[in-house]
Amino acid sequence: MALPPLIPRDVLFGNPERFSPRLSPDGSQLAYIAPSSGVLNVWVGSASGGDARVVTDDRDRGIRWFDWAHNGRHLLYIQDKGGDENWRLYTVDLSSGDVVDRTPFDEVQAQLVASDRNHPDTVLVGLNKDNPQLHDVYRLDLVSGALDKIVENPGFIGWVADSALEVRAGVAPTPDGGFVLMVRDDGSSGSGDEWRPLLTVSQEDSLTTAPLAFSLDGASLLAVASVGANTGRLVRLAVDGSSIEAVYEDPVYDVTDVTLDPVTREPRVAVVARERVELEALDPSVAGDLEGIRTLHDGAPVLEGHDHADTRWVVAFNDDDGPIRYFVWDRSARSGTYLFSHRPVLEEHALAAMEPFAFTARDGLEVHGYATFPPGVARSGLPTVLNVHGGPWARDQWGFHPEAQWLANRGYLCVQVNYRGSTGYGKAFVNAGDREWGGKMHDDLIDAVAYVVDQGWADRERIAIYGGSYGGYAAP
Repeated sequence: MALPPLIPRDVLFGNPERFSPRLSPDGSQLAYIAPSSGVLNVWVGSASGGDARVVTDDRDRGIRWFDWAHNGRHLLYIQDKGGDENWRLYTVDLSSGDVVDRTPFDEVQAQLVASDRNHPDTVLVGLNKDNPQLHDVYRLDLVSGALDKIVENPGFIGWVADSALEVRAGVAPTPDGGFVLMVRDDGSSGSGDEWRPLLTVSQEDSLTTAPLAFSLDGASLLAVASVGANTGRLVRLAVDGSSIEAVYEDPVYDVTDVTLDPVTREPRVAVVARERVELEALDPSVAGDLEGIRTLHDGAPVLEGHDHADTRWVVAFNDDDGPIRYFVWDRSARSGTYLFSHRPVLEEHALAAMEPFAFTARDGLEVHGYATFPPGVARSGLPTVLNVHGGPWARDQWGFHPEAQWLANRGYLCVQVNYRGSTGYGKAFVNAGDREWGGKMHDDLIDAVAYVVDQGWADRERIAIYGGSYGGYAAP
């Protein structure tokens, strides 16, 4: 048995060849991000295939996020300068080719707040133009270029607009680290007196609670909330404060996202990050679609978007030992069409599986992690790298992980641990990390090492620790 040939670092860590495909609202065009002269830019081509053209001209840091405007004429993307995180919102007019900076303000950060298919030429943008600490909400007209302030920020750190693009909810932080979810009955501006509290969220629930979207009639608000439960559940809050209804919950893992029916705005798929990210059908009409999608590839599916007719969905499959693969799922034909993978060159190399494991920490808490073994060699007495994720309010997830593959390809067992304080496992687990930096959080890392040694996988005398952000803090 022997290790496979070395994989060049630029294969593992270099720019993707293509990623983030998005169908135009009418479904006729496909846009995606790909390098142009070595820098990531946005390309647009026919959805049926053929030549694509680059429509942006970034020559610095590259574009990492974009989307279609609902009018199908404009693309939106954000970019900062030199990593200053003062993001600006740009648009590309596909009819003229013009690229326009819509928020041309120095030392101001733009945030995309909301857009809606029924208001195709409008987007809501948050700007900290008047107060660096607070983002007011502006209405941007994509055709005329008019940018008008519509909400003065009374002290909120987040916004939710309804289907009429009226800002109806805001997140007001509290001194103890929690927040109050504030709502109002319409989008009129004023002194702030029209806002009223809907849900008070304590510090212990703050990392597992967040508002998501209003119902079509504006009478209820969907949220992920752990208030009254351990895990973040998908709940429906009556805006008048009369009720809280649990829509979906998992007893161990938090709901991390939800997709809505584009017409009714009712929840139809819940996203739960278990050992792998999984999709749960909330609407019976999409259960068959999810079953069909799972037959396309054995990776973990992610719903990336759809056309306005909702007949075709873009689906990404995360995989541990291969690139991200993208498909278009045709709901009428009940069939999928392969688009491309984000790094085809990865398919030429022997990559390693990322395998979940769990162990009991010294105080009885169950802790989860992933082990990536070097392929082609025996799983015993291996030199090992404990790769500690940052945050700490984050988590490692199953899928392609360049660092894990880099280490495994060089003969190391890569161990990744979702120590207490990591997100995704409910509020009790994340709050178990409070005041435990360098304490019980570090004990979990040490206990993970003891576990892989006891399994016979790791050589106790050849173990290193490595990481960035909190992971760098944890590495002595």
